[in-house]
Amino acid sequence: MELVLSIGIGILVAAGVWLVLRQRTFQFIMGLSLLSYAVNLFIFSMGRLQVGKAPLVSDETLADPSLYADPVPQALVLTAIVIGFATTALFLVVLLANRGFSGTDHVDGREESQE
Repeated sequence: MELVLSIGIGILVAAGVWLVLRQRTFQFIMGLSLLSYAVNLFIFSMGRLQVGKAPLVSDETLADPSLYADPVPQALVLTAIVIGFATTALFLVVLLANRGFSGTDHVDGREESQE
């Protein structure tokens, strides 16, 4: 399970970096989104990958940390997902407004030849 998650995070980071290095603004925004998803998965995996375990300690006498999942990374990832969605929506609105003003979505403002 850890290997599959690590490979998935690596693929998301690689695709995100590749898209961030592109000239188009939309591809840049999608690359940032993929990078944020990779970071969310990484933070989520730091809370231990345990299937079917309770996230909270139910009794003080049974407080063995190996029996429970850490709820803090889960809460951080949930907050990051909401904030990431809002900022992506804001970036896309700014992108559409910029494209309306300039007529292009290139970072440097030059037109691409249509052949």
